[in-house]
Order: sequence, then structure tokens, then C-alpha cells
Amino acid sequence: MTLWRPAYVGLGSNLDDPRGQVLNARARLGQLPLTRVVLTSPLYASRPLGPVAQPDYVNAVAGLLTQLEPEALLDGLRAIEAALGRPAVRERWGPRVIDLDLLSYARERRSGAALTLPHPGIPERNFVLYPLADIAPEVDLPGLGRVAGLRAQVTAEGLTRL
Repeated sequence: MTLWRPAYVGLGSNLDDPRGQVLNARARLGQLPLTRVVLTSPLYASRPLGPVAQPDYVNAVAGLLTQLEPEALLDGLRAIEAALGRPAVRERWGPRVIDLDLLSYARERRSGAALTLPHPGIPERNFVLYPLADIAPEVDLPGLGRVAGLRAQVTAEGLTRL
């Protein structure tokens, strides 16, 4: 019998109706095989990271239960991005039609070229930590700490709950 494992996915968009893009991507997560969306955060508006001038983002986090292995789940996320019009080659820190990040998967801890778990950017990204704390404050991210504690270490500057 295959186990159901918890996973958390960050969603973000700042192009072509960002709110609609995030809601559409969130709905598509529920269409992945052997995967159920069990928790969804409120939407947040956030300032973009990096040096590229671009519009603000809409962000959210979804909590999943999945029987997919991490690589298969990541492939599913990439397929959703492609279906929603995200180009395969994109500018680092640039604007996004949709961005889906596998934030964590069960208690997995790994560092590879294609996949690092938990996602290494979580501790400094308020646009991930605030929505993640809304749905999973007690989750302990291996090697990083409890979500509520991580959120307490970042400000809400530039972040607005929609």
C-alpha cells in the first residue's frame, strides 16, 4: 500500500491576471494524479524580489496529500506551469505568469540539482512564510525549523493579505 504524504506548494504570479493565475493553478493541483489539495491559504500581494522592475505578485500556499514521489510531483508542477503558459526558459528573478515551488515533502531533506527539500528560500521569504503559517504553523521543516517560528523572524513588509 502506498502512503499518503504531506507536501506544501508555493504559488505565485505577477502577469496576466495574477489572482486568476494563482486560483487556476491551485485548482489544477487537485487534478494531479494520486494527489489531494487539503489546505489552501489566503492570497497575498507581495513586492517582487530581485533587481528586475516588474509588477507586484499574488502568492498563496497549498497543502497537499500525495502518493506521488517528490520527483513525480515536481514534474506535475512543471506540467501545470507549462499548461498555463510559463516558458521553459525564463529570466532569473523576472516576472512570472505562474510559479509553482515544491516547498516541502513529508520529512524529506535533500539537496540536488533539480530538487532541494525543503525549499532553501523559505526562511527569508515572507510571501511564503505568512501563507504557509496560515495553514500549517506547527509543521517542522527539516533542517529549518517550525513554520510559526520561521514566520516570527520575518516582517510582513511589502505583504498584504487580499
